[in-house]
Amino acid sequence: MLTLPLFISGAEIAFIMFILVMVFGADKIPEIARGLGKGMRTLKDATNDIKSEITSSAEKHLENTGGNDIKKEVDQVKDDIEEITGSIRRKR
Repeated sequence: MLTLPLFISGAEIAFIMFILVMVFGADKIPEIARGLGKGMRTLKDATNDIKSEITSSAEKHLENTGGNDIKKEVDQVKDDIEEITGSIRRKR
């Protein structure tokens, strides 16, 4: 079942599709959908590139400022907490 975050019913979706067919024609709708898909993919790729650039920049900054020592300490604390809570944590 198709659910949208705007709580649009099936009848409303059908009406929107009918209007799209009337305005653009049945032969243009696949081209429009393909273009939207390519645009969304490009946006997703750009977002992932930005995320990876920020991550690598932050890692370089941590390495240059002695952040590795801090990271090791944080990892040690995480391991200690995991060791303590391991026996009482709920299994999902």
